[in-house]
Amino acid sequence: MATRNVLVINCGSSSLKFALISQAHPQPLLAGQAERLNSPETVLRWWRGDRIRRQRELPGADHRIALQALLPLVEEAGGDRLYGIGHRVVHGGEQFTQSTLIDAQTLAAIRATVPLAPLHNPANLLGIETAMQLFPDLPQVAVFDTAFHQSMPEHAYRYAIPERFYRDHGVRRYGFHGTSHRYVGQRAAEFSGLAVGDSCWLTAHLGNGCSTCAIVDGQSRDTSMGLTPLEGLAMGTRSGDVDPNLHGHLARVLGWSLTEIEHLLNSESGLLGLSGLSNDMRSLEQARSQGHRPATLAIEVFCYRLAKSLAAMSCALPRLDGVVFTGGIGENSALVRARSVAHLPLLGLALDEAANARCVGGATGAINAPGHPRLLVIPTNEEKQIAQDTLALLDAQPH
Repeated sequence: MATRNVLVINCGSSSLKFALISQAHPQPLLAGQAERLNSPETVLRWWRGDRIRRQRELPGADHRIALQALLPLVEEAGGDRLYGIGHRVVHGGEQFTQSTLIDAQTLAAIRATVPLAPLHNPANLLGIETAMQLFPDLPQVAVFDTAFHQSMPEHAYRYAIPERFYRDHGVRRYGFHGTSHRYVGQRAAEFSGLAVGDSCWLTAHLGNGCSTCAIVDGQSRDTSMGLTPLEGLAMGTRSGDVDPNLHGHLARVLGWSLTEIEHLLNSESGLLGLSGLSNDMRSLEQARSQGHRPATLAIEVFCYRLAKSLAAMSCALPRLDGVVFTGGIGENSALVRARSVAHLPLLGLALDEAANARCVGGATGAINAPGHPRLLVIPTNEEKQIAQDTLALLDAQPH
């Protein structure tokens, strides 16, 4: 069988990330992003398998122009063996419990979830519709961040508010980062020699956005994000959990509008808000080493809140086969892993300091001390998971 390539597209409101994934290669044949779309500074950046980074200015380009500029790069990198296109879609609501072939019905259902993800789903839709115009003969697949968490039991996803808000408006916990949690949960089982269908994991996806997940036999049983990606952990610029009455307090005391409060909690809080310095963990670790107290506090809050969340997620597990760290921070910050694990002696967790220090920069490995529960560092690969889902769906279609 000829090698099959899948183009993976992740469309934001002002950016478009892409990767050309091949069955025959562990690394993408092509990857990059178009940034600052619809502005004079629009630029397309990409790299091929040789890792040499290239860029092209595209002043004023929109999503369609950026995708058109991408076409010759895809053809050059992958030949004519493009088999399908996989799209990341942030919110699938309750309707989508798995990845789905895109047709008119799928598009209408994604459009209906826009009120649940007003910042993300319109951009995801724009990318899908543009790709369908440019590639009318290629099958396209939607892979939803929320789908993996649709296996959560009702007692985990319902809020303690009147039932009519759930029934009439879909107000419940959905969770996000599902593609990443699913991928690293499977990889953790493979790495440990366990069956995916008979293994129990706590996973921590730590980047600018952060979430934890309890995975039992390959299914999500609970996760830290909720109706929106604001619930749960302290993140790069998001506050995570706060007293729900903070909104009312700020409105009464400061006269702030809902828009101002939402901006504060989503864009000015988290690591950035606590440190007053940066939302980038690397910058904060450097500042901490130089005695910067707010940076030190930001890291301590981040790690304590992560440990609290992992402990809470353990309620959903019948047993613990291991804890998995992933995402930019989870894969690269030995300090964050060490500080977080130090808060969890009741779970029996302990680090091997040398192994922890070695597991950075894309390394996969176990970092637990001998005789203690597994602590694993596993790089996530959402693009690969999206490509795998796309191929699996296309293979299942009648020919």
